Amino acid sequence: MTGKFETPEAGSHQGQVADAVSGNWVDRLAPPATRPYLRLSRADRPAGTWLLLIPCLWGIALAAAASGPKWLDLWLVAGCAVGAFLMRGAGCTWNDITDRKFDAEVARTRSRPIPSGQVTVKGAVIWMVAQIALAALILFSFPLPAIVLGIVALGPVAIYPFAKRFTWWPQVFLGIAFNWGALLGWVAHSGSLHPAAVLLYLSGLVWTLFYDTIYAHQDKEDDALIGVKSTARLFGADSAKWLGGFLIVSVALMTAAVLWALLPQAADPLVLILSLAAPWAFGWHMLWQLRQLDIDDSDTCLRLFRANRDTGLIAALFLAAGAIVQLITG
Repeated sequence: MTGKFETPEAGSHQGQVADAVSGNWVDRLAPPATRPYLRLSRADRPAGTWLLLIPCLWGIALAAAASGPKWLDLWLVAGCAVGAFLMRGAGCTWNDITDRKFDAEVARTRSRPIPSGQVTVKGAVIWMVAQIALAALILFSFPLPAIVLGIVALGPVAIYPFAKRFTWWPQVFLGIAFNWGALLGWVAHSGSLHPAAVLLYLSGLVWTLFYDTIYAHQDKEDDALIGVKSTARLFGADSAKWLGGFLIVSVALMTAAVLWALLPQAADPLVLILSLAAPWAFGWHMLWQLRQLDIDDSDTCLRLFRANRDTGLIAALFLAAGAIVQLITG
């Protein structure tokens, strides 16, 4: 790769990252000068934005099912969507700054903008700060308790890129950061934290262990060579058993979250049934993934990782259906 950029006519896919979605909008439509920065933010790989947004949707929807939807929820959903795009971009930029030497040694990641020379470290830092600043403007429109939670979330985001250097469980740190929206979404709707929100958050954290272990199997050979730790390397051939355990725990925690949120409120039976369908469908989709899994096939691992967007959205849709029924019957 070179640091030069051609016009779309001369080569619209110059600089494309190896694991980008084929035909993504960045490579096709974005102005050439912006492409390296959008690639740095993973705008050409949207799965991560969905995985950051989905816990926010869970938190808002379950809180709304428990206490009734508000007009504010529409802004919370829109704000979380834009905020997830920006903060995922900022987090990925920070990750690529800290991992630039590792990325240069891994086949799948050496085409990323910093190791390939498309973006300088200084340029990446400026881009990261700009994304955080824009996300802050959205966060500051939320209720004060949610603002506080959003600021606290910067800690896990900052720590995560270093986790693979000192623990075999870096996916735990990713889960801590990526599922913070379950807490933030609940608090933004209700104004205070609740045990159900914590259970929902923990469910998402365990779900992250599930999908990011699958993702990490793509790089396990390169990771072993350069000394990077992951649950994929730790579990090895026993990965399917561990993933099955994560499935059970994640579903159980989400079920507990729904029951704790709704039963004390003497919820309408239909609200409870629809909301309990969320962990049920969530679990079945993860089970489908396990049946497809081949930890030695990188293409399959990437496909199943991306499928977790649907896993999370299925749960969000059932929780939202419960909230809508609560609005109609409440």
